[in-house]
Amino acid sequence: MSNLCIIPARGGSKRIPRKNIKPFLGKPLIAYSIKAALGSQLFDEVMVSTDDEEIAGIAKAYGAKVPFPRSAENAGEFATIADVLAEVVHQYERLGKKYDTICCIFATAPLIRIERIVEAYYMMLDNKLDSVCPIVEFSYPILRALEFSEENYLQMIWPEHLRSRSQDMKPTYHDSGSFYWVKTAAMINESTLFCKKGSAIVLNELEVQDIDSETDWKLAEMKYKLLYEVTNA
Repeated sequence: MSNLCIIPARGGSKRIPRKNIKPFLGKPLIAYSIKAALGSQLFDEVMVSTDDEEIAGIAKAYGAKVPFPRSAENAGEFATIADVLAEVVHQYERLGKKYDTICCIFATAPLIRIERIVEAYYMMLDNKLDSVCPIVEFSYPILRALEFSEENYLQMIWPEHLRSRSQDMKPTYHDSGSFYWVKTAAMINESTLFCKKGSAIVLNELEVQDIDSETDWKLAEMKYKLLYEVTNA
């Protein structure tokens, strides 16, 4: 089984400029994803897909490979992750390299833990799955969600659950936004990382943090310190 790790890191982040390489507790953000990938010892190659020379240079300095640049077509904000991965797969095929599985690790996932990458990989193999991703439970039942009407009145999206007790409702989950494992053939055939024959591992909230604002950034640093007991000493 040959495994490829792809870390997508385009240069055009808007909400937090240069987010992928902004210092996070003393190191470029992308360095944490590269370190986790290399530390898992699961990959034949760990590569960064980027259109940005500075990101490429930093990625190489931390041990990743950048064998070719990302195309302009897939460097825009409307390109999907599946598009980016498919491009990488085809580029490697032109170089005569093929990989059975892909792990896509986001460059903005400093809370990623090596043991979770390994856990998801063996879950995929042992259960003969086509994909596995980490998910996290919604902290509140989504069927009790609220919205504003056109008249700006507060209302339930699903009013039939007005009297449903939280403890009686099934847990629901969302994507952690950290990494995905997928069989290469399935990803190409289905054009998605959520394959029909796919499953998930469940993370706790301490392991997950979207980073789209400065507040998110500070929360991620706090969670990292809690996870790894980092001190200022």
